[in-house]
Amino acid sequence: MSIASLLHIMYIQTVHTISLCSFDTYITPIIRDHKQKAPFQPYSMSSFTNNNAKLDLLNERLHRASGIRNKAKKLEVMAKIQREKKLLSEDNRKKRKREREDLGDKAPPKQVPKTIDSMRKFDETTVEENDEEVMADEEDDEFSVYFKNEKKPKIMITTRPRPSKQLFRFIQGLIELIPNMYFYPRRQFTVKEICQYAHNAKFTHLIVLSEKSKVCNGMIISHLPEGPTAQFKVTSIVEQKHIKNHGRVTNHLPEIFLNNFSTRLGHRVGRFLGSLFPHDPEFVGRKVVTFHNQRDFIFVRHHRYIFEEDKRNLPAPKAGVGSSREEQRRRKKGTPIRAKMQELGPQFCLKMRWLQASAFNTKDGEYEWFHKQKEMGKDRKTFYL
Repeated sequence: MSIASLLHIMYIQTVHTISLCSFDTYITPIIRDHKQKAPFQPYSMSSFTNNNAKLDLLNERLHRASGIRNKAKKLEVMAKIQREKKLLSEDNRKKRKREREDLGDKAPPKQVPKTIDSMRKFDETTVEENDEEVMADEEDDEFSVYFKNEKKPKIMITTRPRPSKQLFRFIQGLIELIPNMYFYPRRQFTVKEICQYAHNAKFTHLIVLSEKSKVCNGMIISHLPEGPTAQFKVTSIVEQKHIKNHGRVTNHLPEIFLNNFSTRLGHRVGRFLGSLFPHDPEFVGRKVVTFHNQRDFIFVRHHRYIFEEDKRNLPAPKAGVGSSREEQRRRKKGTPIRAKMQELGPQFCLKMRWLQASAFNTKDGEYEWFHKQKEMGKDRKTFYL
């Protein structure tokens, strides 16, 4: 072997040794630091005396557990942490209750949870209770004759052309919900032609239903002959037969509850929906139709109520002996009365898309309100009804 070859081999061994030393010098501390910052280090709960600190720790553990790649292990760990959080929350609630009982009037006020409803942005059109201006306007509006029971509503309901069987089942539920409603087939007539025919036939309201994929998704309600007209999106339909422990619908006129319509627009929409019903309820039937507005979604429910004696807190008769008539009288004596509800159906939800001041006229009609998704759908804390 020549001298040049020997020098070349010695050079290669020297470079290899230097590179290994460099790797040990720079990489080993990085590995050591990484091992010291392991992401799933267990924490000791005994070091925390404050429940709020424990809750923060559990939230941190829950966040770290979401990074576990094994799905079964992740679900197991997260369920365990959720159980610990539930126990801790119950402990906090019991402590606050004991503190309120001990302090009495000096106890701190109850904590109010922050919800989207409680953080709602203030609306200038919000109606105060017993607002004289609003009450004067409502005395003379187009719906006052119905609320004063001077005029009985008569409603025509129809569908889009070629409706499905499922839509007819929803119509049957609406006929049981709203008194004095009559179905007419759509055929090939336009909505304007139907409005004119309904007005000539002495109908006060027209309802037109639309559907998509055999599910009702829209409802147009027009007050005849001069309006207003509103279009609603229809969702969350539950038929009567799918409601657990539902009751049978009777022919009694229901009571009407218009709940949580707080703005001027909300008052107008609530009175519009209320004008569909006669305001002469038959209390013997104990029927209630509720329009509950929450975050601009109008939930429609149909119930029957009953009053009975509340026996939940009374002692039960001795086991194996039964109760005598005297014991039964003693248990009934002085018992408070409570109300029970039975749902009749159907259930559905409405969300208003637009409101016209006139009868149905999408081309030349004047809109009182129109939902613009790009402008109005950004802020979740702004509501209009």
